[in-house]
Amino acid sequence: MTALAGWLNFYAIVGASAGALIGLQFVVLTLITRTSMAGADARASRAFATPAIVHFGTVLGLSATLSAPWEGIGAPAVLWGIVGISGMVYAVIVVRQIRVQAAYQPEFEDWLFHAVLPAAAYTILAASAYAAYFYPREALFGVGAALLVLLLAGVHNAWDAVTYHVFVKATGGEADR
Repeated sequence: MTALAGWLNFYAIVGASAGALIGLQFVVLTLITRTSMAGADARASRAFATPAIVHFGTVLGLSATLSAPWEGIGAPAVLWGIVGISGMVYAVIVVRQIRVQAAYQPEFEDWLFHAVLPAAAYTILAASAYAAYFYPREALFGVGAALLVLLLAGVHNAWDAVTYHVFVKATGGEADR
């Protein structure tokens, strides 16, 4: 029995949640794209909507991977380390997209949930991969925390996008979120 065995229920719940939220996010994006999504709105969508799908996909993929019957923690640690490093690069890309888009002026909350928390979660994933060789139990808590942060940031960001499009874009009002 490996250190991962005790985490199966956690990954089943978190992974199922991420999978359901991916489906919901696609429904929301489909409804939103029925309105005009050209120019500045398309750039804002890449900056604010697409990362939620990426974060949900990361949570789903890692939950499925870590639920597999691994013999030890080494191979999964390498995988979640690669995901962590890739996510850190993606977080930089998202920050650039947020800065370049002109459809919406981000506030502190936007920077926190779209940039800071995801970057921190991916950094924790990468650091936990290294720590797994010395402190496997603690590293698994790091992975669990990182996945929960990504899941919660994705939920916040998806809700934020829906409220923005329903209450601001659809009514032509100001962005008072």
